[in-house]
Amino acid sequence: MSGWKTVLKADPTQWLLEDENPSVRYYTLRDVLEKPEMDAEVRTARKAIMKDGIVSEILAKQRGGGYWGKAEDFYIRSKYRGTVWTLVALAQLGAEVSDDRIRRACEFILDRSQDRESGGFAYVSRVNRLGGAHEHVLPCLTGNMVWSLIRFGYLDDARVQKGIQWITTYQRFDDGIDEAPRGWPYDGYEKCWGRHTCHMGVVKALKALAEIPPSKRSKAVDRTIDAGANYILAHRIHKRSHNLKRVSKAEWLRFGFPLMWDTDVLEILGILTRLGYKDERMREAVDLVVSKQDNQGRWKLERTFNGRMQVNIEHKDKPSKWVTLNAVRVLKEHFT
Repeated sequence: MSGWKTVLKADPTQWLLEDENPSVRYYTLRDVLEKPEMDAEVRTARKAIMKDGIVSEILAKQRGGGYWGKAEDFYIRSKYRGTVWTLVALAQLGAEVSDDRIRRACEFILDRSQDRESGGFAYVSRVNRLGGAHEHVLPCLTGNMVWSLIRFGYLDDARVQKGIQWITTYQRFDDGIDEAPRGWPYDGYEKCWGRHTCHMGVVKALKALAEIPPSKRSKAVDRTIDAGANYILAHRIHKRSHNLKRVSKAEWLRFGFPLMWDTDVLEILGILTRLGYKDERMREAVDLVVSKQDNQGRWKLERTFNGRMQVNIEHKDKPSKWVTLNAVRVLKEHFT
């Protein structure tokens, strides 16, 4: 092995390429082996995502209106089986909007969750009307929905552009300011804003903006990416910026898939490396990733929502193709 592979104890590529998980096979061909989208193997793997395994199981459970479970329980009362969470999972699994069921789910969320006034996404709908409740817009939800919709090809949709504008207008990166921000959307959500902005909200906002191709990023998007990345780097990914000897949340050190409102070191590094950051302040987090592989160059699934989602994905405390793929992506970008 050479280059970035020198930090691996073994090369897991052939394991990742097994047919059993077409999503991981597709992303390995594309992101690790760097095969073009028109390559025959890549096209075959892409088609298999929608026909075989987990994605087809999830889509088979969708209701006719484009939702899962009860229409009104798209966020809170159906964690993590509701439509919001299922859409986030499908986006991570590589499902395609060419399937009418994916498009129906996207339209359902845009109709029920997006605040018509601001473009942000709310966890409940307006009473007796379409659209998300203006007073219940959340930053992490907005980031997740914008990210998912961009993944499903909605980047140029005016509604998604309005969601991007919400992020660039309202997302904050406060790091222990004297007074909490006032006014909408900050009032009433101290956990999201307060004197220190919620880390998860920052991560999901940055994740959404990282999904926009560089050629399509506005100046406002670039400014927000820069502010968000510097906020995360000031925290050394997972530390307390005012006491770098302390880990912010112990669970961020345990890697999971799929990730919903939550985050971990691996997801955050994946966002930063995708944006092209190779900063000394990432070193400790990168070292953590390297240290968690086994002797076969594989990483375990340490956190999971299995038993609470529409379908189970992999097995806790066992080698995970998804976590391994994400770790390999980070190391490849960081060390190349």
